[in-house]
Amino acid sequence: MASNAVNPPSSTGKSFAKVSSSLVLAVLVAVTVQVFYFSPIDPLVLDIKPAYSSTKHNQLQNIIKLGEGLLEEPEDVCVDKEGTLYTATRDGWIKRLPRNGIWENWKHIDSHTLLGITTAKHGGLIVCDTAKGLLRVTEEDGFSVLVSHVNGTSQLRFADEVIEASDGNIYFSVPSTKFDLHNWYLDVLEARPHGQLLKYNPTSNDTTVVLDNLAFANGVALSKDEDYLLLCETWKYRCLRHWLEGANKGTTDIFIENLPAGPDNINLAPDGSFWIALIQLNSEGLEFVHNYKITKHLTASFPRLIDRVNGAKKKAMVVNVDTQGKIIRKFDDDDGKVITFVTSALEFEGHLYLGSLNSNFVGKLPLHSA
Repeated sequence: MASNAVNPPSSTGKSFAKVSSSLVLAVLVAVTVQVFYFSPIDPLVLDIKPAYSSTKHNQLQNIIKLGEGLLEEPEDVCVDKEGTLYTATRDGWIKRLPRNGIWENWKHIDSHTLLGITTAKHGGLIVCDTAKGLLRVTEEDGFSVLVSHVNGTSQLRFADEVIEASDGNIYFSVPSTKFDLHNWYLDVLEARPHGQLLKYNPTSNDTTVVLDNLAFANGVALSKDEDYLLLCETWKYRCLRHWLEGANKGTTDIFIENLPAGPDNINLAPDGSFWIALIQLNSEGLEFVHNYKITKHLTASFPRLIDRVNGAKKKAMVVNVDTQGKIIRKFDDDDGKVITFVTSALEFEGHLYLGSLNSNFVGKLPLHSA
């Protein structure tokens, strides 16, 4: 007679289910510990702007590529009184292009972290090195360190952009006192103000903090009359104005806000207006990452996620802003077809020269046809 009994589940199946459940639980615990306990950031929620809308003209696709293949990520550019163009590259070279000449390897510094450069009033250049500090570079003496510590105590880290006033005082920015150049996007994700504006007085040899608690302090520029200084706060999408002279001396206000993207470097134009390089801080559709602490922790814990969320290498944009803080011109490469991650824009003799942390050339845009 046939049996109607049902065989009980095998012990092997039960064991497999238990092991699988334990493995899933272990993975969840490990990920949770990684994300929260070992997260490199202590974030605040940031209402970041969506990716900017295009001008549809893509004028930056019409640039001339200077030194293509010779310049490794030329972040900033400057021009001396003879019309020689300078830039600092990731391989430690300060390279120059004499008027009507060819690119030259001018001075080498043992560093991969050279950023902002400016001409010095007594000749040579002043260069920001995020590792060594603020440097002076001359034809005769090579380079020397101007500033390596702040107030004689704390070590200077992440010097970014610099400008020298006619009285000899040197103003420069520190985007973050917590994160270094290679981890700059962690400062955006954390959204806590770690930036500073510093002043070096060559007479007293003192370096002091002018402004503190800034949102990724970046580009600096003096007005034409040097009565105020402009400073870019990248992840607040604005530029501050710090008064150096007049009735408002010593005070700070907002020069322009709600920019189309995060401001990087800023330069004075010949007519007294300013050119600002803008970087897209987020990839399209991923703005929500900045709205929640959990997504910030998760992104910060995995470098590949940072690369996915960061939109700086996808587009390029520069804006020209008048002295009233109004945008009067805007150029872009919305497709990132020719240039992306533009970090500086300098006007000289009817052309706009562009630095970038994602190119092997300096861009040159004829303004008369833009």
